[in-house]
Amino acid sequence: MAHNGVVAGGGRLTDWISLGVLASSVPRDAVDEAVAAAGKGAKRADGKLPPHVMVYFAMALALFSGEDYEEVAARLTETLASWGCWDDAWSTPTSGGLTQARKRLGPEPLELLFEKVAVPVAGVLTRGAFLREWRLMAVEEDWLLIADRGFYNWPGWQAAAAAGAALLWRVQAGLRLPVLDLLPDGSYLSLVARPTLHDKTRNKLIAAARAGERLDPAQAMRVRVIEYEIPDRDGDGELIALITTITDPAAASAQELAEAYCQRWEEETGNDQLKTHLRGPGKVLRSKSPDMVRQEIYGYLLTHYAISALICQAATEADIDPDRVKFLRTVRILRRRAADPAFPP
Repeated sequence: MAHNGVVAGGGRLTDWISLGVLASSVPRDAVDEAVAAAGKGAKRADGKLPPHVMVYFAMALALFSGEDYEEVAARLTETLASWGCWDDAWSTPTSGGLTQARKRLGPEPLELLFEKVAVPVAGVLTRGAFLREWRLMAVEEDWLLIADRGFYNWPGWQAAAAAGAALLWRVQAGLRLPVLDLLPDGSYLSLVARPTLHDKTRNKLIAAARAGERLDPAQAMRVRVIEYEIPDRDGDGELIALITTITDPAAASAQELAEAYCQRWEEETGNDQLKTHLRGPGKVLRSKSPDMVRQEIYGYLLTHYAISALICQAATEADIDPDRVKFLRTVRILRRRAADPAFPP
């Protein structure tokens, strides 16, 4: 477990930070490639605020959202010097100089950089990241796509299934799910159909599905249903109904799928980390123009990714679920240790 900054089995979280794990998430060569691809290379070889420095500065603005430009630059200077990214002859720039350098950089390098480096970091040994061969995802093709009951609709289900992802979605209690066949793990085979079908047409499709006939995917699709009840404090239960394209219980049991669905809430947790713990509750972005707002947003996304990658690696080494490592505490440690070579930011 994680407690007071300690990751059981893997040493203190602060030790991971001091090893420079964060720097590996957004490496200098990837920054340079993104800058070059965006056509934002330095105009002068002796420029005091070259593009790669400003990329890290944009990320530092996310980590120190409550500080002004000059304070953020001062915190960043020592770290960049340790990476060979800062010339000792340079002086800490003024707020006006930093503003102009941000404008020269623009949002494009950070957007390209995020697309390049922000890949899934959880491996098969990371607890809670996979259900057998499927990576648990809220959004992505070719993995197990999980969604809560507010997302189900016939066109959306069709589109997601056609994209190649395995689906595990919660549905509303009113959705008609006829029982086609009971399965040994307590789940059952059913079908979902276009909601505008007349009952006569729908009944014909149900009969065809029971007979093992091929269904027109524009009209209906076979699914497997997992139902279970969660009791509340008053002893009353809430029925959870999940539908999935994984129709073979041997591929994933009903219990495995029910447990995997619980991971769905990690997307909301990630949003909370980004908007509340990193940016701060109720805070607006400091940028005033559309391009600078985009740059600032990608700075936040890159910084959140770097912190999440650190947490994931530490948790995987400690053989615990990354959920057990507190994001806010990690952010606080990073802010305190910003002068260490580990700060990426």
